Amino acid sequence: MSTRTVAFVGAAGGVGTTRLTVECGALLARAGQDVAIFEMAFATQGLSSYVDEPIDADVTALATGEAELEASLYEPYETPGRLSLCPARGPFERVARAQTAGAASRLEQQFAAASLSHDVVLLDTPPVCSNQALAAVNVADRIATVVPGDTRGRDALARLRERFADVGVSADVVVANRGDEEFTDADVTVPDSAETAPRDEPVCLAADGAFPAAVADIVDATLGVSVDIDATDDDGGGLFSRVTDTADGQ
Repeated sequence: MSTRTVAFVGAAGGVGTTRLTVECGALLARAGQDVAIFEMAFATQGLSSYVDEPIDADVTALATGEAELEASLYEPYETPGRLSLCPARGPFERVARAQTAGAASRLEQQFAAASLSHDVVLLDTPPVCSNQALAAVNVADRIATVVPGDTRGRDALARLRERFADVGVSADVVVANRGDEEFTDADVTVPDSAETAPRDEPVCLAADGAFPAAVADIVDATLGVSVDIDATDDDGGGLFSRVTDTADGQ
C-alpha cells in the first residue's frame, strides 16, 4: 500500500491516545509494516516513556531545525517491520519555540520525509489547540478521535467536533477507549487491557485477546489493513495469521 498518515486525536487529556497510537503501530510493525510515530503532545511527553535510551534529539528539536529526522527516530522494540518513535523530550525553551507556526510547517515537511521510508505515519495528537496539532490534522489522510467510552466521552466528542469544524477537518473514525457497547457514537470500542504496564512492551507485539482484537479493528477502520486475531485467546498464540490491505478496494 502507499504510505498513509493517520492523526490520532485525543478528545481530552488522559484518554489513552498515546497508548492506542503505540499499540496500533506495534500491531502494524509486528505484521511487517514500517511505522513512524510522531508525538504532538509536547506538554505531556508520554511517548518518551516508551524509549529506554537517552533521548538527545526529539520532535521539538526536529521542529526547530536543530536535529535531523533519522537522529530523532528511536526503535526500542525488535519487530519484523520498523517501529520508529519520535517522542517529545525537550527543555521548556525549545518546547516553546517548537510550537510556532514556522515550526509546525517544518514538522509537516518531516512527516512527508518519514512517509518516504515508512509504510505508515501515525501522529499522536492532543486536542486541537496548538500549531503542531493543527499541522497533524492538516496533513493526515485519516483522523481518528479517541474519547473515553462514557458520558464524558460524548461531551468531549461534541466539543472536538466543533473544533474540527473551526479548522475545516472532520473525524473519520471515533474510538471509545475503555468503553462499553452502550457508547453508540463509536466506530470502535476498546475494552480494558489486563496488561497494566504497557510501556514494558506493547500488548499487540505478542498477544491475542479482546484488547489486541479491538486495536486491529482500529487499524482496519483507519487504514483498511485487516489483521486476523483470535479475540478469545489471551495466551499469545496465533497472532497475525493474516494481513490484508482492504483500502481502496485492494
